[in-house]
Amino acid sequence: MSTEHQQYSTENQLDTIRLYAATHALDITKVYTDAGKSGLRLEGRDALKQLFSDVEKGLADYSTVLVYDVSRWGRFQDPDVSASYEVRCRQAGVSVQYCAEQFTNDGSPVSNIVKSVKRMMAGEYSRELSVKVFAGQSRLIELGYRQGGPAGYGLRRQLVDGNGTPKNELSFGEHKSIQTDRVILVPGPKHEIEMVRHIYRLFVEEGRSEREIADWLNAQGILNDRSGTWSRGTVHQVLINEKYIGNNVWNHTSFKLKQTYTQNPPEEWIRADGAFLPIVSVILFKAAQSIIETRSYRMPDEEMLHVLKTIYKRRGYLSGLVIDESEGCPSSSAYQHRFGSLLRCYSLIGYSPARDYQYIEANKRLRQMHPLLLQQTTQKIEEVGGKVSVDPRTDLMLVNQEVTISLVLSRCQVSPTGNKRWNIRFDYGLSPDLTVAVRMKEQEEAALDYYILPTIEIEKPTLRLAESNQANLEIYRFDDLEILSDLSRRSDLRRVA
Repeated sequence: MSTEHQQYSTENQLDTIRLYAATHALDITKVYTDAGKSGLRLEGRDALKQLFSDVEKGLADYSTVLVYDVSRWGRFQDPDVSASYEVRCRQAGVSVQYCAEQFTNDGSPVSNIVKSVKRMMAGEYSRELSVKVFAGQSRLIELGYRQGGPAGYGLRRQLVDGNGTPKNELSFGEHKSIQTDRVILVPGPKHEIEMVRHIYRLFVEEGRSEREIADWLNAQGILNDRSGTWSRGTVHQVLINEKYIGNNVWNHTSFKLKQTYTQNPPEEWIRADGAFLPIVSVILFKAAQSIIETRSYRMPDEEMLHVLKTIYKRRGYLSGLVIDESEGCPSSSAYQHRFGSLLRCYSLIGYSPARDYQYIEANKRLRQMHPLLLQQTTQKIEEVGGKVSVDPRTDLMLVNQEVTISLVLSRCQVSPTGNKRWNIRFDYGLSPDLTVAVRMKEQEEAALDYYILPTIEIEKPTLRLAESNQANLEIYRFDDLEILSDLSRRSDLRRVA
């Protein structure tokens, strides 16, 4: 369940499961719980993944899995997904029983029909809930309340109670703690308000570009709302956001049912004009928008797409901020206005955007670290008399003309709850004898430790590691590469008569 305050929290579910176990003479040996995780997809539900891993690898010391009800596998839009999870357990010899259902999961036609109906009902519940939540959020926007996101430079988030009475301002990272409280935007400190207005005057009246304004702000030692330096993109966001004229606009993008991110056209935006106190005049704001649109309309569609494709080839990915940061390129809002949405622009140049771009920079750092670690590994082996040759095409190491070794670097991923994870991807195409999986520290600045994994022990193309792992994995973990030296050292053997 999403929170412990809901009617059927995980603890309440566990009470029902314990009662079922006691009634049926079963002993509970292990509990798998994913608290506060969405049931719309498997991603992020580490405990459920661990259950499948334990069951399918024969590590489970139990014969039955007790589940609260059919919907606990997940409220998937495809009911066959949750059905497949039960099948995975059964195929591994572990039965599944539902503790809060009115039927026995005995494989009879009746139970199968009831489960199918309940799986579809679970998916339909998510769809109905999504519609209700969207309607509720839209209503709050129309009433002038803020729905998440930072306030922005020159503005602050003001907490108000259910009657609209102001309470305290929320600092960066703070959230409301009372359900009936709401958040509105209010003008920030006077010096920030004046600086926002000055940015608009520099752009509209003096004809300065976003890059020139950013350079001027940085030269004056003025920090942005994140206490960082200004860039072309951050200045551009100030110039195009309607919150500076008091408008409350929401639903630029959507991620319904956690399926795909969508850039919504302007006609689908939810808005309340004049919801907040403005800090920039409407005339000055519209003048800025006119300049932004005019400079892009001078460029033909084909040339705009050519510029976008050039940026994509240079950066390897695209986003609204990347477009706004690029010199000589129309703004992201201009692309949206011209072509309807950024996603349509991406499709026209053959780009399929990923959901999270942080991994791009992380992978860039890993590519820079890989040659260094490869050199360190070969040196360790050569220091003890081993011979190493490296295939320049695949970076596969051949040690003593006998053993092939693949070096794989894995970045550290930190979940919202602070847990660290590493995804190891094995290259089955190379078929190395050993894979040296390097767990990197945060920011990829150095190696944390090493897993020396024999290919014969690798069952899947990916392996997910946590900060602490099962014993059958920990036996392959080492703090340094000395183990490779020991494995590669040549020993003279005396002839035995």
